[in-house]
Amino acid sequence: MNTLRASLRRCQTARINSRSTESWDQGHVPAAIHLPTALIPEQAGQLLDKEVPVVTYCWGPGCNRRPVPRSLSPNCAYQVKEMLGGFEYWAREGFEFETWEGSRRREADPLTAPVDADDCGC
Repeated sequence: MNTLRASLRRCQTARINSRSTESWDQGHVPAAIHLPTALIPEQAGQLLDKEVPVVTYCWGPGCNRRPVPRSLSPNCAYQVKEMLGGFEYWAREGFEFETWEGSRRREADPLTAPVDADDCGC
């Protein structure tokens, strides 16, 4: 995830949050685009640049939204990657996120992120 994080920080990717409006309001990755799964076929062409890689995410590892990357890449129109762990692990690993109330950050969960190191070493 370190390479993904670095790429996201440099804004070299479009971040697509495919969750509901209620979930979006609860929290989302900074600079993400809110594009619920059902609206992807209709709105992706208006919101995304086919030259910019796309990272999609949903709630977390238990979410069954696997069709999201496929719905963005018919005929290889978009370069799509999935952010494994989704928003849940983004927040649990201590990264900043945005809510309808503003920016927030949680302490890193020692079950999902190293506490005394910059990365997990893998």
